[in-house]
Amino acid sequence: MSERTQQIIEAARTLIEEGGSQSLTMRAVADRLGIRAPSLYKHFPDKLAVEAGVIAIAMDEVAVALATASSLSELATAYRAYAIEHPHIYRLMNSGPLPRHLLPAGVEDRAALPLVRAAGGDENVARAIWAFAHGMVILELDGRFPPGADLDAAWRTGLAAFGDPVQH
Repeated sequence: MSERTQQIIEAARTLIEEGGSQSLTMRAVADRLGIRAPSLYKHFPDKLAVEAGVIAIAMDEVAVALATASSLSELATAYRAYAIEHPHIYRLMNSGPLPRHLLPAGVEDRAALPLVRAAGGDENVARAIWAFAHGMVILELDGRFPPGADLDAAWRTGLAAFGDPVQH
């Protein structure tokens, strides 16, 4: 990846972190870098390709964040922490169709591997756990739980359904 390509992805990520996906435009990226917008097209064919670059970096970060988890509870804690720390990036990664054709080979598998391992290698169980975790995270990010709801207890209860012992 060229230095300019990295700069473009970093600028795009900053825009998304600051204002969500809707703040990402080619003009905004160019302005952030102090260049003209048409110059970006030498490196990326369109905005979707820039978003895919941001998603790929985020997936690598998730893989690193989850890699040291030794239990389903630790995995869930790390996943939730990443989402809460990077809510706009989390939404970009997990809302709408994933542009798999634009992602580097293996990046999605690396991000999923810790969860597949925690699910004993069963990809269907891993997908069910991910669906639970994503549902919990997105509801938390969107402020959909009632005031005073004990989200930690809800996480423990949900994880227990997958065979993770409830920690009190």
